[in-house]
Amino acid sequence: MKPQDYPPAVRQLMTQLTRLPGTGRRSAERLALWLLQNGSSDALPLAQAISAAVETTGTCPQCGFFAAKGELCTACSDPTRDASQICVVEQATDVLPIERSGFFRGLYHCLGGKLSPLDGVMPEDLAVHKLLERVKNHPDCEVILAVGSDVEGEATALFLAEQLGKLPCRVSRLAQGMPAGAGLAQADAITVMRALQGRTHLDKPAAPQQD
Repeated sequence: MKPQDYPPAVRQLMTQLTRLPGTGRRSAERLALWLLQNGSSDALPLAQAISAAVETTGTCPQCGFFAAKGELCTACSDPTRDASQICVVEQATDVLPIERSGFFRGLYHCLGGKLSPLDGVMPEDLAVHKLLERVKNHPDCEVILAVGSDVEGEATALFLAEQLGKLPCRVSRLAQGMPAGAGLAQADAITVMRALQGRTHLDKPAAPQQD
């Protein structure tokens, strides 16, 4: 006697759902059953939205962020952006946290990863050459390195600084230090070191005038 189980199409759906980040078999099963039980009212529009996103979305040919296939992204196509500033990030997903701060009004450049020789990721595997070409086309620009502070991120920053040092541009890096609302008791040694290195000077208050 065969044990009762879901139809093959449902099992295949669950298998595909387990490929989503953070989705185990139990979560995939709940999602699949929710889609089936809600029928065409939810499942079909979701499937159509996924299909449309995959078919029409690519990467910006200039910076590497998400964009409609064959088109520039919103930032690169905006003439009001400050082209004299290029913020370099590891992945396209790193752009939005900076963008949502509302402070940066320049352009971006997505490397597509970070240097990691142990994992076989070398400079030629990243969009380094394209970055250097962009800098050559915008002399005297500022390149802001917004890569991570882990070992691979440090290696990537040092390599880029060396390569950019040969070009007519200014190179800076995001300040790294104490997060807002945190105290020293919660900070590790590297965070404290970065905070000290990126410290800013405060203006002295004006002395009160005597009558």
